[in-house]
Amino acid sequence: MQKRWVLKPKKNTDKTDKLQQELGINPIIAELLINRNVETFDQAKEFFRPSLSLLLDPFLMKDMDKAIERIERAIGNKEKILIYGDYDVDGTTAVSVVYSFFRNFNSGMEYYIPDRYSEGYGISTQGIDYAEANGFSLIIALDCGIKANDKIDYANSKGIDFIIGDHHLPGDQLPNAFAVLDPKRSDCPYPYKELSGCGIGFKIVQAFILQNNMDMELAYQYLDLVAVSIASDIVPITGENRLLTHFGLKKLNSNPSFGLKALIDLSSNKTGTFSVNDIVFQIGPRINAAGRIDHAKDAVQLLISKSLKEAKEFSLNIDDQNNARKEFDLNITEEALRLLNDNTVLQQRKTTVLYKEDWHKGVIGIVASRLTEKYYRPTIILTRTNGHIAGSARSVVGFDLYEALSECADLLDQFGGHKYAAGLTMPTENVTLFQERFEQVVSRTIKPEMLQQEVLIEKEINFNDIDTKFFRLLRQFEPYGPQNEAPIFLTKQVTFAYPAYIVGGIHLKFSVKQSDSVTYDCIGFGLGEFVDQINSGQPFDICYSIEENNWRGKKNLQLNVKAIKF
Repeated sequence: MQKRWVLKPKKNTDKTDKLQQELGINPIIAELLINRNVETFDQAKEFFRPSLSLLLDPFLMKDMDKAIERIERAIGNKEKILIYGDYDVDGTTAVSVVYSFFRNFNSGMEYYIPDRYSEGYGISTQGIDYAEANGFSLIIALDCGIKANDKIDYANSKGIDFIIGDHHLPGDQLPNAFAVLDPKRSDCPYPYKELSGCGIGFKIVQAFILQNNMDMELAYQYLDLVAVSIASDIVPITGENRLLTHFGLKKLNSNPSFGLKALIDLSSNKTGTFSVNDIVFQIGPRINAAGRIDHAKDAVQLLISKSLKEAKEFSLNIDDQNNARKEFDLNITEEALRLLNDNTVLQQRKTTVLYKEDWHKGVIGIVASRLTEKYYRPTIILTRTNGHIAGSARSVVGFDLYEALSECADLLDQFGGHKYAAGLTMPTENVTLFQERFEQVVSRTIKPEMLQQEVLIEKEINFNDIDTKFFRLLRQFEPYGPQNEAPIFLTKQVTFAYPAYIVGGIHLKFSVKQSDSVTYDCIGFGLGEFVDQINSGQPFDICYSIEENNWRGKKNLQLNVKAIKF
């Protein structure tokens, strides 16, 4: 599919010139900083020289004082505390951080992860009943609970206190919990609003340490888990998240926790240092697989391991679950693509809504993502579970999936999520009606350009703009992620330096130069179709990010080409 090239509009030129002069840097680097809202010398200093001293005071968060007071009272009175979390990477890492820290102060502590299939997302009645039956008087909920008003009322009726540590958007009314920690509360003065659920858990640990004059290194030992949560939950890597990720990656690459070390050792094909991308594609899916295939408590068991030997034993089970997840994922994706390829009516639609009753519920979200990448249109994958139809939905840039589902609400039992991803359930008899209605709604509201994938280009440059100092400063923009993506550059009128060839069946390896510039090696994932055109010798334009390729100990600059235009 031909991608739409979009050049970012240039921001305030006066600010760019001023920052360039203050820092004495390349004007292109100054413009990249301005694009990231880094506009002053002091902001640039914090951006390029991260320091843990810049972490925000956790007591700025509304209700943090109440939460710490309640935890201290529970520890002092030897109450039983249950750490409760969601079954995804963010939830399981959050539980692992808070449980690992507080088990040093309370022997009556357990963790609880709801079952994806029998309990579903968030606080469950079963979880509260478990707490009551086993004598827990305090539940700390992480990465969930901000809209669980009825469940919190149910717990209150049983004399169980809740501390909610969530990062999702609250509803109109907050739950009646003992303390509600969520920077997105309208009345919360905490300056940074985009922490992950595990980030909230980390702030609880940080607050307890501050309150009791303890060594903050006790909190920093969990930074690798926090970085894994931030990368896997696709939250913005800006502000405090960027700090946490920067130092979390340092720990992950130098002295990871036993559980993460065991997962890294399973990724034996990886050389060099782990990045945000490596977490997203190698560590995160393995942790997620536990909740998708069996039960996410297996992931927590791994992440709280007290020895590498113990962690390696648990990691083998996780790896088996991940292999099963990959097999389900591959088979269902192939089936879904066949359904589309065999049906010209479905191919011509502006949506993809596919249903098969025996598809594994744990991987339909992954399959929806893959089909969205392939056909680039709003996609929903449906399967049958527990007597009803469950679905996972994914959208394209700019299109509000949640709004579209709202217009189909009368056909659904329930739905939830946000602009780009959602989950839903419906009665079996509504599947065909829903497929038609969803297609009508999307066809009426989606703009044609939204159905063409865009490449957002930060700046047009020439190859001669790239030198060692330029790349050294560019490296300091890392860690990359949402709202701090690796800059994509456009360079026009390049030609091949050596003939292009295909690797891995569909990927392209080639080398390019621009008039009198040096030659750069390129990798173009999924761009194998261009091999003959490149080798014809005619000039072409490329957009790309710049990275360091480490192959068998040899390092060189490489252009990761996103799109080619002749």
